[in-house]
Amino acid sequence: MNSTVVKVVKSGVRFNAFDSKGQKYTSQITTGARKKAYANNMALEQRVNKAGKTYWWAVPMSMYEATETSTMDTPQHNGEVEIPTGHQEVVDFIQKSYGLKPKGLVMNSLKWKYLIRSAVRGKNIMMTGPAGCGKTLAAKSLINGLDRPNFYFNLGATQDPRATLIGNVHFDKSKGTFFSESLFVKAIQTPNAVILMDELTRAHPDAWNILMTVLDQGQRYLRLDEADGQATIKVAEGVCFVATANIGNEYTATRQLDKALMDRFVVIEMDTLSDEEEHGLLTYLYPTVDSDMLNNVAKIAFMTRSESMTENPRISSGVSTRTSVEIAGLLFDGFTLEESADITIYPQYDADGGVDSERTFVKQIVQKFIDDGSSDDLV
Repeated sequence: MNSTVVKVVKSGVRFNAFDSKGQKYTSQITTGARKKAYANNMALEQRVNKAGKTYWWAVPMSMYEATETSTMDTPQHNGEVEIPTGHQEVVDFIQKSYGLKPKGLVMNSLKWKYLIRSAVRGKNIMMTGPAGCGKTLAAKSLINGLDRPNFYFNLGATQDPRATLIGNVHFDKSKGTFFSESLFVKAIQTPNAVILMDELTRAHPDAWNILMTVLDQGQRYLRLDEADGQATIKVAEGVCFVATANIGNEYTATRQLDKALMDRFVVIEMDTLSDEEEHGLLTYLYPTVDSDMLNNVAKIAFMTRSESMTENPRISSGVSTRTSVEIAGLLFDGFTLEESADITIYPQYDADGGVDSERTFVKQIVQKFIDDGSSDDLV
């Protein structure tokens, strides 16, 4: 079984320990060991002695680097909540927060810093951008970086907003009729929690109406029933709401958000990656895959995105970073680029219209890289 190796990262006055997947081990290692490892640029390896007790041993940083894996997930953790309070402490924490950003997240330092600041200051945050650009990953990275209690709700998938956000009435032979609160009710009563609301633009408008008072900085309560005089649940101190949204006509099943609801958020727009940035990300995630092949994947994605943003585009949307990562994973597992495109890219495009269809145009782009790796202009 592989051992756990961590790297110590300094953030303000704190010395946090993370493995290459982003899992935090700070609470398991003494402060002295973490400080010493950081000062000597050493990693720490978890070992077990003859008595079966675990301990942490300083090892070369190369051992940590060797454990870096091909995953974009940022796991949750259950460490103690450590939120800076004094103004100067908050400022220092924000300024040095870039070290908390995982390598698998491509996000410029200004937007990451704004994300951290918004969370620390208790703002409601909306992450926008094209599908597959890293909105949810950025939100999960925020949770991991701040070491706060967290809850996840996919509002785009719920069919009953009231049940998800408030609760349900049940009947039991022994108890009779009783009300069961939802997990969301528990979440908003958890101090300093980060509550991730995924796919807000796909949510039913009833969910938006329920959230209006919850997200309003002047109210911050959840009404259990719309009738006047009914019980309300106050949002706990320090709770931060983070929503993700795909905004644009190209996204099916999405709704235009109510302006009053939008006004309750600070908006952070995720950037579309350049081909160089995408190549760097794919190379980081899959270092053993041929770099030229990964560069072709990045260029295919970039060319489709560029075409989709022209004045008279021949395709409605570009290949997402999520799809690029999936293709890189297929290449890692022995698929060819042609096979990978056939099962991941082409099904996303309309085949109606024959030679003039979106799918045919995208196939022409991909085929150029399959034939000779070039990116000659298409005619």
